[in-house]
Amino acid sequence: MRKFLLLIFAPMLLYMQTAVAIEELSSPDEVVLEVEPIQEELNELGIQTATESEKIEKEKTLREKLEDIYNLEVTQTDVNNFLLTDILTKHFEKNKVIESIHPFGGYNGSLLFNFNQPDSFKTTYSFNAVNAGIDGKFRDGYSDFRALFVIQPLSSRNMLRNAFSDVYIGTNRIPHHRIQIGYQRPGNGIDGKMSAYQLPFVYRSQIARNFGTVRKTGARIIGDYKLVEYDVGAYSSDTFFKSFFPGAEFDAWLNFKPLGMTDGKYGKLKFGGGIQNGHRDIDYTVIGAYASYEYKKFKINAEWANADGYNGYSGDVCDKHASGFYTTARYKATPKLHILARYDEFDPDHHVKNNNRREISFGINYFIKGPGLKLIFNYVFCQNDAVKDSHRLILGTQILL
Repeated sequence: MRKFLLLIFAPMLLYMQTAVAIEELSSPDEVVLEVEPIQEELNELGIQTATESEKIEKEKTLREKLEDIYNLEVTQTDVNNFLLTDILTKHFEKNKVIESIHPFGGYNGSLLFNFNQPDSFKTTYSFNAVNAGIDGKFRDGYSDFRALFVIQPLSSRNMLRNAFSDVYIGTNRIPHHRIQIGYQRPGNGIDGKMSAYQLPFVYRSQIARNFGTVRKTGARIIGDYKLVEYDVGAYSSDTFFKSFFPGAEFDAWLNFKPLGMTDGKYGKLKFGGGIQNGHRDIDYTVIGAYASYEYKKFKINAEWANADGYNGYSGDVCDKHASGFYTTARYKATPKLHILARYDEFDPDHHVKNNNRREISFGINYFIKGPGLKLIFNYVFCQNDAVKDSHRLILGTQILL
């Protein structure tokens, strides 16, 4: 009966106490309005005041979330944005170890028109990257995990050896640092360790395609300060699960950022280098250097690498002495439209003369919804000392869900 009467008279009691408080504001004495006991009683009855109701965010319907995606405007293009994050993310109860999980998928494919002189023509469609995975966050607020799988329908490797992409656990508990343990792409080189969904062109540079962009099992620590950043790791030299532990590999990369304290007023300048050293049937060493400068809409970078043997994407260790260099320029005509140009040269074997490979590329990237929905056009002139020159037209699409 008491709760029933409180339900009827609660609004009046609140009004009366508020009126008394307002009336006493003219008094020099401090006025304290005590409504907590009444609010506790109202909470027991499931009644909320207007103020409390405003604090509760209304859960959006699926239709409203889809409308948000349709109206989404993305201006940042250097970070992957997954379009269905709000729909697919699952949050767990507070007593669970895992705070949330986010299933996602990514697709990047391209249609290639290859023109070889004088009259050869070939058309192929490539699944450059087709992935499905789960990102998860632990309850501690610092740790996370990723399980990313390859589902590309065409591959030169069997299903098991090609199935895994990133499988690791990471933590950001140490300020300015991140530690990752598991199966991951080592941080040697810049273009080689970049996400497939962040590449400026459809294909990576030649040094990345040969020396890097392959996952290995190990642990790494990534540091990032305003003036310096580094990536140091120790790994098994095995690639694509060919053997358990054929040898060890050490990777280290260091970049300096001289303008890091200027908040971008004079642009962003970065330069550095690194080394990869390991053993897998043979000893191999790859050294590299990198420099980039970005100011407003313009960015230019360059990377060089020299290998005395290498253990890269082919899956087999190579004992050749090879080297390469590329430089890329990018101009943001609009936040959505980027224009690109790249010069890329590679010598696959220093002991063989007249075998250099050069690629001169022009590209246009149109970001409909940032990297989450992207259209790509590339033109590549391929000049090879050992074979006939060729021209490539590439039309690509990308979607991240």
